[in-house]
Amino acid sequence: MIPYGRQDISESDIAAVVEVLRSDWLTQGPVVESFEETVRRHCWAGHAVAVNSATSALHLACRAIGLGPGDTLWTSPNTFVASANAALYCGADVDFVDIDSRTYNLSVPALAEKLERASRSGTLPKVVMPVHFAGQSCDLEGIAQLAHRYGFSVLEDASHAIGGEYKGAPIGDCRFSSMAVFSFHPVKIVTTGEGGMAVTNDSRLADRMRELRSHGITRDPGRMESRAHGPWYYEQTDLGYNYRLTDMQAALGKSQMGRIGEFVDARHRIARRYGELLADLPLILPWQDPDGRSAYHLYPVCIDPARTKASRLEVFGKLRASGIGVNVHYIPVHTQPYYRRLGFRPGDFPAAEGYYGRAMSLPMFPGLTEQAQLDVVACLHEAFGR
Repeated sequence: MIPYGRQDISESDIAAVVEVLRSDWLTQGPVVESFEETVRRHCWAGHAVAVNSATSALHLACRAIGLGPGDTLWTSPNTFVASANAALYCGADVDFVDIDSRTYNLSVPALAEKLERASRSGTLPKVVMPVHFAGQSCDLEGIAQLAHRYGFSVLEDASHAIGGEYKGAPIGDCRFSSMAVFSFHPVKIVTTGEGGMAVTNDSRLADRMRELRSHGITRDPGRMESRAHGPWYYEQTDLGYNYRLTDMQAALGKSQMGRIGEFVDARHRIARRYGELLADLPLILPWQDPDGRSAYHLYPVCIDPARTKASRLEVFGKLRASGIGVNVHYIPVHTQPYYRRLGFRPGDFPAAEGYYGRAMSLPMFPGLTEQAQLDVVACLHEAFGR
């Protein structure tokens, strides 16, 4: 089986983890801070906070912003359910904004129209969470202009996008947002096994996340209510969580960050080759906005019904039967049973649903060999009868 995504682990990565295993610190040690500093510098951000998953990072970021009961978060329906779930964990409501038909990211014109209606009805969101689908940045500048006009916070779900760029700067520099969140799952650009991180330029948000990731406990005397205590003393100031990342995971992530440029360059080479090899097939290939450089976490293609009678199900089945691990990203969140029980219905966001009905993610990872890519392309030609 050729998977749609796969981690790339080097001997240096293994050595970095082994070094931690032989040290005195397996968790809550210095390597976590070193990994945070590596990511912070890469993103040109002021602060970085590592946690055990991107889902945890999204949850803590929502908490740090102050999202809670009575508030609403808007996000894209073309994402993994964790993007929307993070708001529900805070007791807030969720709504969605339809996607752009070229980038498959949140549509800024659709957002502007929805905000105008919400302004008139007094139902503006507290947070808008754009999702950088497949590694390509949303139109953050356009979203930031709307945020200034309507007074909401912008929280980037950049789970797919570390190593990408937007308007000449790394995704995660937070010029146009309060925070950005990355994922380090094994199929992402770099991995820690499981893990996530939030970056921000706001020290108060970073401090709040650090406290919440470890049970809401502080050892900082300046943040304690009591003034008479010994050096062993700590205080729980809020209801937090155990969302900590281990030093073993951080060591792997820091080592991987040393190759992030190689990883993204390899993904671009694979994408360019797909573009050449698939040009004659009835597929809509990913469009890339010239304002940015995608991290190419995914390579999603859409079957073009104007040029073939083959269905997505037929093509998908033939590829899987041939050992090609294609996948589909994503089933629109609002169509999931849980969200239908919240009142959402199929047809609410037609662009996202239309994309979902035709999309497949082809294998995309740095270790994908030229021969394996040729095998993928040959299977696609066979599936379409070419």
